Amino acid sequence: MTIVQNLTRPDGQTLAFQKREAVAGTAASPTVVWFGGFKSDMTGTKATAVDDWAKAHGRAFVRFDYFGHGASSGAFEDGTISRWLDDGLHVLRELAPGPVVLVGSSMGGWLSLLVARALSASGEAQRLRAMVLIAPAPDFTEALMWEGFSDEVKNQIMTAGAYRQPSDYDDEPYVITRNLIEDGRAHLLMDRPVAVSCPVRILQGMRDEDVPWQHALKLVDLLEADDVIYTLIKSGDHRLSTPSDIARLHTVLDEVARCK
Repeated sequence: MTIVQNLTRPDGQTLAFQKREAVAGTAASPTVVWFGGFKSDMTGTKATAVDDWAKAHGRAFVRFDYFGHGASSGAFEDGTISRWLDDGLHVLRELAPGPVVLVGSSMGGWLSLLVARALSASGEAQRLRAMVLIAPAPDFTEALMWEGFSDEVKNQIMTAGAYRQPSDYDDEPYVITRNLIEDGRAHLLMDRPVAVSCPVRILQGMRDEDVPWQHALKLVDLLEADDVIYTLIKSGDHRLSTPSDIARLHTVLDEVARCK
């Protein structure tokens, strides 16, 4: 079992992470990096399943908690897409500086796409060998939150600064802040082609009530990569964490692991 460690950011905040080193013979292979979902943490079913896969195949793997998530420092309601994106880029710089395969779940799918854009802008696009996106939620703060909120909720966010949204995944409501919504608008992707050229695999549940399958299908159309496979699971919900879902995820990881 890998131990939980802390990566200190320049501002003194800490990011909790677990890193599995590659075994002899696979050291030159890309490091697999997990990007979790909104208010999730690195101990979740899917993150653990990817770690199990990495252990079985001797592959390097990094999973971490964003600012305000899990065992990392900071308050969740102080987080923004900008902050969590910077967390991910910091993890890549410090813990996985070579070639990588990004595995992003829900919000982590959006952040993975933003990381891809940042790597391209810095001349490092060749580092990204493949992406696996699970119920990807690019632009969710606008398209899946703001646009679905009532006028009353929108007014509360704009005047009070926050709205406590009940959640099916947590006993406590999610705090949706004005800062989160407004910051998210600086990172919207779904209004133009998405400049990703590496192989992309998308797993999406047809019964996902949080990220409609049509949203992920629109992403397929926008991706500039040719090697894109979209798998729609008829019985799948947003979690995609049943034994059959995990087996499917492992199969996809087996496939992208061959990307050099």
